[in-house]
Amino acid sequence: MRFAFEVLVTLKPGLADPQGKAVEASLPALGFTNVSSVHVGRHVRLDVEAPDELRARDQVGEIAHRLLSNPVIEDYRLIDAVVEPDLGSALEQPEGG
Repeated sequence: MRFAFEVLVTLKPGLADPQGKAVEASLPALGFTNVSSVHVGRHVRLDVEAPDELRARDQVGEIAHRLLSNPVIEDYRLIDAVVEPDLGSALEQPEGG
């Protein structure tokens, strides 16, 4: 089965976020004076082939910890998996059967 995951990588609380500060400082010039506490992170989407969701989730967690984030300064969060339909087999079958 194919599972789709999203991983959000953000700086740990209390660390300086220069990108977030730059975005926040630019917002008033665009007319957005009511926005504060801007933080910038990364959003990664992965499709994983695995026999079940638990194995897929474990693998994505290991990827996020070992590759997508720096555990010293960043946290990551996995978004719930979505089972992707097997479109290949559906396309190969003729209509009506």
